[in-house]
Amino acid sequence: MPAFPLSLHVSDLAATRDFYGRVLGCTEAACAPDWVDFDFFGHQLSLHRGAPGGDSGAGTVDGQAVPMPHFGVVMAMPEWRALAERL
Repeated sequence: MPAFPLSLHVSDLAATRDFYGRVLGCTEAACAPDWVDFDFFGHQLSLHRGAPGGDSGAGTVDGQAVPMPHFGVVMAMPEWRALAERL
């Protein structure tokens, strides 16, 4: 099954790391000062510091604003191109 990425705001990154890492046993995949990604049982969970449901509406990745919350799919480029062509 392909990975399914989901990105959400969280209010406390340290507590988030504790819960997903220590309590649930998820492996931390990548991080920056304001966000952390976890391998959530084969799916990507990206948690960004910010007010859940707040006014910011975005997280920041590599200096770029990323709409929050968001979800998506992970697919190979040939599949992506075929989907783009259909759309």
